[in-house]
This record gives sequence, C-alpha cells and structure tokens, in this order.
Amino acid sequence: MKILIFLHGTAIMHRSGIDKTRGERVRQSKEREASVLDYAEYVPVGSAVEKLNKWQLLGAEILYLSSHESQKDIDKDQMVLDKYNFPQGLIYWRQNDTTYAQVAEEVMPDILIEDDCESIGGEKEMIYPNIKSELRDKIKSIVVREFEGIDHLAEDINQL
Repeated sequence: MKILIFLHGTAIMHRSGIDKTRGERVRQSKEREASVLDYAEYVPVGSAVEKLNKWQLLGAEILYLSSHESQKDIDKDQMVLDKYNFPQGLIYWRQNDTTYAQVAEEVMPDILIEDDCESIGGEKEMIYPNIKSELRDKIKSIVVREFEGIDHLAEDINQL
C-alpha cells in the first residue's frame, strides 16, 4: 500500500506554530510570518512521525509530496524529515510546470493525505479535486484541516 502525504501544513509546519492553536497557525501562514518561509527549521505537526512510522511498520510505503519546486528546497525538506526520524520515503515535487495533481497521478498512491489548504485558498489549491476523474476512484483521498495533523487518523492502515 502506497501512502502519499503532503508535507507542508499536513505533516510538517513552521517552527513558530509550536504550542499555537490550529487557527493561529493558519493566521501565521496567511500573514507569512517569518518562520513560515524558514523551511529548514520546519517541525512535525503533532505526532506525525510516530503515526507514519507505525503505518510503515504495518507495511505501508510512505511517500511525500512537497510544495517546493527546486532541489535546494527539497534538500531542506529531506533534512527536516531526517532530523525528526520520519520514515524513509521518496519526496516528490512539481518540476517543469507540472501540477500537484499530475505528480500524484504519476505516483498513483493507494491513499493521498493532504490538508484543506485553508491559508492559501482552499479546495481550488488541493490535489485530489484536480486529479483526472478516471483516476480518482483508484486513489483514496483523506483530507485533514491545515495544521491539524494526522494524529486523529486510524492506527491501522487497513482502516484508513
């Protein structure tokens, strides 16, 4: 089972969001508070590391989707994933004018986990609604609120 999880706002967040409510994190993101753009200092949202490691132990292949479009910024994402012991997995990103939906269609995960993009425009910015209709039935979509994390999702990957 392949699980593709969006990084920014879903699995990791800006450092100044620590100990803030979800609403405060959204506001910080909308206002582009300084740490929102300090990608090398991002931190896990909630217990994302533990949840993803548990899913991997249960047999899931964990893959990541980044909002970045350059290798330099992808390297920062990888550094954050390594620093906090996220499970090993490829990081996918938009290259050569591809869209998030096109990247997801290429990866074809069994499950796509993304946030609702509240701070940047909502559904029109989301991945799943923009995937080709004939492919949507092959991908299970799980949408969480931006900066809420994945702690509330099932422990058992078969119950996702």
